[in-house]
Amino acid sequence: MNIKVDINNLDDQTVVSVAGEIDAYTAPKLREAILPLAEEVNPNITINLKDVSYMDSTGLGVFVGLLKSVRKNNGQLNLVELSDRLERLFTITGLNDIIDISSKSEGGVQ
Repeated sequence: MNIKVDINNLDDQTVVSVAGEIDAYTAPKLREAILPLAEEVNPNITINLKDVSYMDSTGLGVFVGLLKSVRKNNGQLNLVELSDRLERLFTITGLNDIIDISSKSEGGVQ
């Protein structure tokens, strides 16, 4: 399975829509697409995971790395529209306590 990453800049926010599966095979492509966004000054990144059907620990690692980079640059990271399965994955690992996660879309992000 491939992964599709669409990046849109809206005012002071970067919205990333991800579709497909995030695993050991596709995680490097995702990392390559989103890590540069965190290198901006005060990045405000929202990642929509509505169309992600599967994610393993490699995908979690991508988001932890992104969070570290965003925080280093005084920014914000939000994950939105997670499926119940993905939300459980973040909860089980405790990452829901350090990453802003919402099952609903916010701020007009669709």
